[in-house]
Amino acid sequence: MDFKVLILGSDANAYYMARACFEAYHKKAHLIAKDRLAFTKYSNILTIEYHQNLWNEESFIKILNEYATKNTEQILVISTNETYSLFLARSHNKLRKNLIFFEQDEKIIKSLINKEIFYKTYKNSCLPFPETYYIDVVKDTLIPTMKYPVILKPANVVLYNHLDFIGKKKIYKIFSEEELKETLHTIKESGYNDRMILQEYIPGNDSYLFDSVVYVDTKGKVKVISFAQIGIQERKKSMIGNAAALINGLNTFNGNVEKAKTNIIEFMEKLGMNGFFEIDMKYDERDGQFKVLEINARQGRCSYYLVPLGANLVQIMVDDLLYHKDLPFKDLKEKILLSFIPKNVLKEFTSNETFKKEAIKLWHKRVSPMECPLDKNIKRFLMMKKRLWHYKKEYQNSDWEE
Repeated sequence: MDFKVLILGSDANAYYMARACFEAYHKKAHLIAKDRLAFTKYSNILTIEYHQNLWNEESFIKILNEYATKNTEQILVISTNETYSLFLARSHNKLRKNLIFFEQDEKIIKSLINKEIFYKTYKNSCLPFPETYYIDVVKDTLIPTMKYPVILKPANVVLYNHLDFIGKKKIYKIFSEEELKETLHTIKESGYNDRMILQEYIPGNDSYLFDSVVYVDTKGKVKVISFAQIGIQERKKSMIGNAAALINGLNTFNGNVEKAKTNIIEFMEKLGMNGFFEIDMKYDERDGQFKVLEINARQGRCSYYLVPLGANLVQIMVDDLLYHKDLPFKDLKEKILLSFIPKNVLKEFTSNETFKKEAIKLWHKRVSPMECPLDKNIKRFLMMKKRLWHYKKEYQNSDWEE
């Protein structure tokens, strides 16, 4: 069967999914995106077109249908962010039949995208969560009594992602009530008019963070699960909350990883959705549990580490959605290091010494999602080298406290 792969977006997620496609089939994925981001510039392993109105749902449907009309093969459609995932969930009856993707339940996908709905809907599930409060930036004037520092993040991720303002962060670590009020005011003035999530801060540096990637097939069964320890987060304000380096199969704490995996599989199979999901967690040594911070209804920015472990994300979706194969179950336990940052930055700024030593030991066979050996373009090579050079300055100038 001949088929095409269509990826929605132009960020790091979009690039490594195009890379996974090229590595599996030696076939260029086509990208449709809104913005010209550096991650997908100067690449020889993909093609890309841009539409400024792609975040308008009516235009989104029209643009995808026009592409499907010009290409009569079956087209696997891959979303890289919440906006496109939600559009696909709402529009499957309006899109041409040769566009193949998971036909998700809009109500369920919203329960993952909106973090307030997420925590309230699944608080009695088998997954443990941090203590959580909600603040309406327009209506609420009372601040819950909490021990500082606290974590602040948007409930409505789609709305928040569409805003741009000075000091914007993916998540905020707040050290006082005064700082909290100032931050809420800034977010409100930016045009955000929904609720914010206020959460207890689970003690521990970046290495207390964990990442799990799960694939649920069209029959509703988990077929792939990973469990990786994050050693260090990104430090750029707009990127805090994203892993800069992680190691699959590593756990330097006493938490029961197998129990956490069992809970994740149970939760995902009861949820009633299919596709790739990323679960962000933080280990709480006070009670020995991996507390779930969020579940992304898509592969995450760092999920490329599954590919060298024998679980090519694009090939899995092709085999399931296009070829209807019965996929084997893969519990990915082998150690693999994924790093966006250069070795000198990892060595200088990683707090967990055990993680650092393991990362240095694994460095010779590390994977970097943005550095594809098959993508031979001198402009891209130089751009990536410049990006690596800038990383140290970002970490030195960061005001983020672990």
